[in-house]
Amino acid sequence: MQDAVERAIDTMWSRYDEPLSLADMADTAILSKFYFSRVFRTLTGTSPGRFLTAIRLSKAKQLLLETSLSVTEISYMVGYNSLGTFTSRFTRSVGVSPARYRALSGEGVLSLSAFPGPARAHQGGAVCGWVDVPDTGTPVRVYVGAFKDPIAQGLPSACDIRDGAGPYRLDSVPEGQWFIRAAVVAVHDLDPQPSKRRPLLIGAAESITVRAGRTAEADIETRLSRLLDLPILLALPELDCVIGSTVSNGPTPSGGSAAWESAAHGARFADRKA
Repeated sequence: MQDAVERAIDTMWSRYDEPLSLADMADTAILSKFYFSRVFRTLTGTSPGRFLTAIRLSKAKQLLLETSLSVTEISYMVGYNSLGTFTSRFTRSVGVSPARYRALSGEGVLSLSAFPGPARAHQGGAVCGWVDVPDTGTPVRVYVGAFKDPIAQGLPSACDIRDGAGPYRLDSVPEGQWFIRAAVVAVHDLDPQPSKRRPLLIGAAESITVRAGRTAEADIETRLSRLLDLPILLALPELDCVIGSTVSNGPTPSGGSAAWESAAHGARFADRKA
């Protein structure tokens, strides 16, 4: 069944600009629509339609950074018939509007703290654990975030940023069920073209229930990404900035921990060195 789903995903990547229906994708996998949807969700954690949307938005990010095409032109090129629908989905998934994403990335000043996002919870819980990162032979930065659904899109409710393997902690996470996701990115010798950059590793913990005033634990083991993994839509400096010496050549934070509050959304971010 995995081969069938991978065929469908290959089709999505090659025909993202077409109005692909569920029937079209199921035909590629040589499965019935019902069975295809069920198997697809089991293997990827999401529906075929949402996976296709993620691919389209990933392609849109590439076109925004590497062409001078207008946002309207790009929206049609990646399969949208409505500029409004494209803009709202892009903003919700990436964290900023298409035009602002292009501007911030092109200036090399893109950062999570520049993005508007969910308000800080007045009373929430915390999630902590250990993120395991295999030796990659190069300095890496690890982003760990709490998301409301399995797809790492939009701004996380809480985020921790650290260098390499080690402990992480997410504070002020609202009560409810959350998905903890991690992305490991290189911090040096980045390809000048953002579209060619990929996370070195990704990781996920089982869904976790957060209760006010309590700390839940969830360890994360990172691994190489594969075709069944959705593209990461949340804009990260190391993956999305076109220029900026702080991204490609900036020093790794050293000693202790540093945390700052984002005036825009009050989410907690931290840089810790193991």
